[in-house]
Parts: sequence; structure tokens; C-alpha cells
Amino acid sequence: MIPGQSRAARDILTFYVENGVDAVIGEAPIDRLAGHAPVPPAAEEAGAASAVSRAGESGAGARPAPPTLILSRRTESDPQPLPGAEEAVMAARAAAKTARSLEELRSILETFEGCGLRATAKRLVFADGNPRARVMFVGEAPGKEEDLEGLPFVGPSGQLLNLMLASIGLDRTRAYIANIIPWRPPGNRDPSTHETQICLPFIRRQIELVDPEVLVCLGKPSTAALLGVVDGIRRTRGRWMTYHTGRREIRAMATFHPAYLLRSPLEKRLAWRDMLAIKKALSASPQGGGSGPDEPTG
Repeated sequence: MIPGQSRAARDILTFYVENGVDAVIGEAPIDRLAGHAPVPPAAEEAGAASAVSRAGESGAGARPAPPTLILSRRTESDPQPLPGAEEAVMAARAAAKTARSLEELRSILETFEGCGLRATAKRLVFADGNPRARVMFVGEAPGKEEDLEGLPFVGPSGQLLNLMLASIGLDRTRAYIANIIPWRPPGNRDPSTHETQICLPFIRRQIELVDPEVLVCLGKPSTAALLGVVDGIRRTRGRWMTYHTGRREIRAMATFHPAYLLRSPLEKRLAWRDMLAIKKALSASPQGGGSGPDEPTG
């Protein structure tokens, strides 16, 4: 391929990736509206031979036979397809279980290839804050600013989250912050259900390792993924629920995502009530409860 063609190919692939195209369905285009049934290899070869024979018998003035549908056949030298949905989820579960610490979990995610978002994101956005904090906040997925810095909630929504923490006497040295999805989806699109299911074992293991006293789900996607509640966030927020780690139960609450509050500032009054309830729960529970003292660990 000449340099100009190579550059054009990279540009078109970049365009596809930015628009969410991250998988190749087939090697040859198929017009599925034409009504043609797939041709078996044996019939394909027989049809081609028959067409050649008819062309020789009918002479130059005969009407040419209709084109034969040719299907490409994979050989052993062709690249293997990407793992399917179930295989990727199973691989994620197996990998997450092996992590004995947050550092090991981060290393596993750095090399995990089961999620296509890893190939399009600039950096892994693992977590921020104190891993021994008593409260953990979980959002949905990083955005552009988070992708550039490798930290969750550093853009405008992160600045608002910092103010929400400060309103109840917390900051990032006394809270732990993460996302369901640790890689930015192209163009800040919503993560697919498949991508969420692949990343879910990792955030579940992350919660187990942090072992907070209070878990706060920021927004409906995080609430649905972790707590299994699919109602609207206005109906879900402010209610205490239970998150099961497999070893113990953690008090959990859903509240508005800071990005939503930036678009709907009138809802801040409800978010303020949620933050007061979180503060009350932290004040009422004995310090410890599976989490260490609120000391930053770098």
C-alpha cells in the first residue's frame, strides 16, 4: 500500500472508531436485503464451473450469466475473531478473581484485552482518592478530561463532586472514587450493555478490596449495574439499599450524577439531602467496619 493510501486507511478507521464501530462482522459485504441464500462451497464451485460451460456453448452473442455470490472462506492463517460476549465476560470474571490487591487489579486491567474500549481510550482511568476511605463513590464512565489525565471526575462534573464532598466535610483524601467502566467510550457515547457486563467483575472486585462502609452510586447506570435497580434516578435516589460483596453487606445509596446536576441545577437541593444522609450514616457507624483509617496512601 502506497503512503497516501495508508494514511487514508488510517483516517477512515479512526472515523469509524470515533463513531463507535469497534468490531468487524464479516470479511465480505453481503446484501441481506437481496434475498440471496448463502451458497455452500460445493455448490459455489459447481455453479462457477457450470457458468463457464454455458458461456462456451452459447457463443459470444449470448446474454452473460448472472454473477455468482462468492463467499470468502477463512483459512488457518487468517486472524481469529474477537471473543464473543460470553467469553469476554467469563474472562473478566476469572481475571478479576485473581486480584489480591488494588495494585494487582489495576495491573490486570492494564493488560486486559477483552473489552474493545481499551483500544480506543488513551489511558486507563482506575480510581482516585483514599483506598482505605469509609465511603466509595462510583460513576459510569470517564470523559475526555478523565481520559487525558487517567483520573476519574477531574472535569467540570469532578469539580462539582469536590464541592459536594466538601459540603459534608470530605475531600479526596477521605473518599474513594471510581467508575463502572475504566476506559472512555469513543466520543463520550454511552457504554453498551456488553461493555458494562465485561467491566462489571472488575468494579465489583474493586469494591470488595476497598470494603467501604458506605457505597454511593452516582447516576442511574451505576445504580442499575451495581444495585440492580432500573427505576429512574429521581425515584431511586435518597433510599438506603444493600450491596452484597459476597462476604458482607454494605449500605448503599443512589444520588444524581454531578454531570446531571450541571444540566439540572434545581435538582441540587435533592442531592444536598442525599449528602446529608451520607454524612449521618458515616457519623453513626463506628469507624473501621472493614475499612482502615482515613489516611491517604498515595
